[in-house]
Amino acid sequence: MKISMDVEATPEELRRFFGLPDVQPLHADMVESVRKGMREGWEGYDPAALMASLMQPGAPAMEALQKTFWEAFRQGSAGGKGDEDSPRK
Repeated sequence: MKISMDVEATPEELRRFFGLPDVQPLHADMVESVRKGMREGWEGYDPAALMASLMQPGAPAMEALQKTFWEAFRQGSAGGKGDEDSPRK
């Protein structure tokens, strides 16, 4: 035996029927908090300063970056296995 029933209700009515809390005020506060943080963070944003802090000047930094990329590539080409299972060493 199969019984089906159609119910017309708004999401608000269903939330109340199931006794779920109203999180709309919390959601609005969180969105406003994120917006405020983005506005404040944008004022001091300097991409050049960000990159300068990540990269040291000179060839040794470029070699270290290249080594990191190759290491990640080797691990990825080994099917996600570590160096111990990799055919190349």
